[in-house]
Amino acid sequence: MTTQKQHDYPLISRHYAGESDLKSMLSMLMEARARTNDWHYAHVGELLFNFFMVACHLNPSEHIRLWDNDAGQLIAYAILGEDPSFDCQVRPEYEWRGIETDALAWAETQLNKLRQLDDNRWDSELVSGSRQDDFRRIAFLEEHGFHYSGKFAEVNMLRTLSAVLPALEVPNGCQVRSMADGEDIDGRAAAQREVWQPWTVGNINAVDYAYLMRLPGYHPDLDVVSIAPDGSIAAYVNGWIDPVNLIGDIGPVGARPAYRRQGLTRLAIGETIRRMQKYGMNRLCISTGVSNTPALNLYSSLGFSIVNRYLDYTRTD
Repeated sequence: MTTQKQHDYPLISRHYAGESDLKSMLSMLMEARARTNDWHYAHVGELLFNFFMVACHLNPSEHIRLWDNDAGQLIAYAILGEDPSFDCQVRPEYEWRGIETDALAWAETQLNKLRQLDDNRWDSELVSGSRQDDFRRIAFLEEHGFHYSGKFAEVNMLRTLSAVLPALEVPNGCQVRSMADGEDIDGRAAAQREVWQPWTVGNINAVDYAYLMRLPGYHPDLDVVSIAPDGSIAAYVNGWIDPVNLIGDIGPVGARPAYRRQGLTRLAIGETIRRMQKYGMNRLCISTGVSNTPALNLYSSLGFSIVNRYLDYTRTD
C-alpha cells in the first residue's frame, strides 16, 4: 500500500482486497452516474461481468487497483484485464486531477511484468476506450499513445420501459425461464462457451458460472434463458439492475448457432424487458458491435434506439 499526494489532497492506493471492495465499486458507479448521466460511467452490469472475467482467469488483487481518500471513501478503481485491456473509473469530483495518470502507470507496470513472465499471452495491443462524447477521456488516451481502432467499437442503445411490449410468440415446443427456475449451470456455461469461444468471454466452466451467480448484484431471475424443444439452453440474456438510477442493462446476449434466427433470442430479451419493468427500472440499455447488423436489427425491432457509441482505442508498446 502506498500513500501519495496530488494537488494537495491525500490518497491511499491499494490492491483489491475482497467482496466488500466490489460492493464499494458498485456503489461508487451508481452514485457517480446519478451525478452525471447515463453514459459517463459504466453500468454496474458491465463492472460485474468484467470483474467475473478477472476472477475466472486472473487474480483480482493483482489486476484491480483502488484509490481511497483520507476518509476511507473509495474514489477510483482501475482494472487490467485479459487481452490485455485497461479501464479506470473515478468519482466526478476527483476526475482529471492525476488519478487517471497513476492508474495507467500502474497498469503499464503490471503489464510489463506479465509480458516478462508470459509474452505469448500478453503481447497483444493494450485496449481501452471511451464513449464518443467523453472528450477529456479521449484526449487522455490519445496523449498517452492510444489510437482509435474500430475493431471493438460498439453502439449503446436505450429503450424506455414505460411502453408495453407487444406479446411475443413462443416457438412450438420452446419455453422461456430463468436460472431462478432451476439451475442448469452446466448447460448455462456450455451455452456461453459455444457462443463466445475462442474469445475470453467464452472461456468458462460450470464452476466459474456458479461463482458468477454468487456475486453481489447478480439476480438469477434476470439470467433469462430460452429452452429448445430438446430441453437445451438455446439462447440467453444476462440482465443487471441499477436500483439508484433505475436503469437496467442487458449483456452478454447469445444464441447457440444451431438455434439462431428462430425467435429465441427475441423471446429471452422480451422476457427480460418484462422482468426489468417488475424491478421498477424505467429504461433499459444494451450494446453491440457497430457492424453487427443482425443484432442491431433485432434490438431496434424491440424498441431500442442508438443513443451513444463506445469507441475502442489501442496502443502498441
